[in-house]
Amino acid sequence: MYVIVKAGGRQEKVSVGDTIFVDRIDAATGASVNFPALLVVDGEAVTSDPSALAAVKVTGEIVEEVKGPKIHILRYKNKTGYRRRQGFRSKNTRVKITAINGVK
Repeated sequence: MYVIVKAGGRQEKVSVGDTIFVDRIDAATGASVNFPALLVVDGEAVTSDPSALAAVKVTGEIVEEVKGPKIHILRYKNKTGYRRRQGFRSKNTRVKITAINGVK
């Protein structure tokens, strides 16, 4: 069984025991978080009805805060000597999925 959840502006495919990276969640390590379910696949049964999905709770535990990969940004204009270099690393949270409740 797996569930598609909305996490950090994206959709993630999760099942119990999976570890996912989401945008930073402002909570302490070891805290519990809930994610809204968008789709539940249990063998041959697929649930996408919003009223049935309202009862499904996907619970996870925050493992740690991590930084994403470095992104190099370079602005350059030809023949003018204009160059600007910049870097960026996103702040992410690693979450371990502990339970999926409410699935019939």
